[in-house]
Amino acid sequence: MTTTWSIQWMQTSTQEINGFPEVVLTIGWNLEGSDGTYTSNIYNTISVNPPQEGDADFTPYADLTEEQVLGWIWKSGVDKDAAEASVTAQVKNLANPPVVQPPLPWAVLP
Repeated sequence: MTTTWSIQWMQTSTQEINGFPEVVLTIGWNLEGSDGTYTSNIYNTISVNPPQEGDADFTPYADLTEEQVLGWIWKSGVDKDAAEASVTAQVKNLANPPVVQPPLPWAVLP
C-alpha cells in the first residue's frame, strides 16, 4: 500500500497583503492510496491565514516547495495519520468489499 500526498493548486492574492506579494490564500490538496490494483483519493482544500507585517518566515511564491506547503496543510489541522488510515481503509474495502449485492437467488441468469 502506498500513499501519495500532492498539492493540486494554490490561489494567491493579486495585490500585496501586509506588505507581501502573491500571498497564498487557498490550497487544493489530494491524498491518493493504492495497492497496485485499487486506488482511492481524498481531496480537499484549506484556507491559509496571510502573513503578518514583518513576518520573517514568509517565503515568496516562486520559492515555495511542495513539502513546505504540505506542512502548512498538516499544521492547519489536517490529521496526516488519520487521512492515510482512511484512504488505506477505502482501498482495502475496494479489494474486499464488506457488503456485496449478489443476484437474487430466484433470478434466472441468462
